[in-house]
Formats: sequence, C-alpha cells, structure tokens
Amino acid sequence: MSEKKSADQWFADYGDSHQDHTNERIHWICVPLISFSVLGFIWSLPAPDVLAEEVPGFNWALVAIFAASLFYVRLSPRLSAGLLFFMAMCYCTIVAIELSDVFPVWKICAVLFVLAWIGQFIGHRIEGKKPAFFKDLVFLLIGPAWLMSFVYKKIGQRY
Repeated sequence: MSEKKSADQWFADYGDSHQDHTNERIHWICVPLISFSVLGFIWSLPAPDVLAEEVPGFNWALVAIFAASLFYVRLSPRLSAGLLFFMAMCYCTIVAIELSDVFPVWKICAVLFVLAWIGQFIGHRIEGKKPAFFKDLVFLLIGPAWLMSFVYKKIGQRY
C-alpha cells in the first residue's frame, strides 16, 4: 500500500506538468469548467423512483459533492472549505440552468466539457507535457484543489 501524500506533494507532482504560464492560464478557465460540467452530467442522471420518493430533493450531484468533499477533507480540511464553496456555487448554477428551462443541463455541460478539454490539450501541447491524470486519475480531483491552493495563498490563508 502506498503512503498517503500530503497536499503539497500532490500539488508538486501536478505542478510538474503545469510550468508554462499559458498552460496555467488555460487551466484557470478549463479546470473549473470541466468540474462544473462533470457535476452537471452527474446532476442529469435520473434517480431511481424509489430513492426519489424516499429522499425528496435527492440528486446524484449531491452524492458526488459529498464524495469529493471526503477526499478533499483528507487532503486538507481548510482547503476543502473553499472547494465545497466552489462546488456549491456550481450546484446553484446548475439549479438555475435547470429552472431556466432554456437548454437541458446535460447539453450545456456537454458543450462546455468538450471545449474545456480542447483547451486543456492545447495548453498541454504548448507545455510539451502530458496531462497529469495520464499518470494517476486522482489528478482529476487534484486540479481544482491545486487552483484553490493559489487562491488561498493570494489571500494569505494557510491550507
């Protein structure tokens, strides 16, 4: 069994393939959009009728937020608060999209997801390095935390 990595160890590993400033700027746009769109896809999954009847307001996105929050609390309790806030804002935006009834959430998320991944791969082509998640899928959760760590540093908050 491998030892548990600290947040700084994860961020150092992730940062190895994110040294180019253009790639970093692309990540500031694309990582949040990918996170948002994945949450929107999960939101769009239908709940079984039995579960929906037993738990009013149930949505799979809440389960995903809870699971991600458990991971982030283990990584850094302080950092997890900022990430929970970000996920809550994503959730509220998804609810607003759903209530607007202009386009289905999954369609909006599909467009954002594809465009954001195109941006990510352009950034990594500029960088000249493969995305970190090719090495370990956990980096898909580390990306948002890595960005949040910069927000914390900017406001003088330890994580």
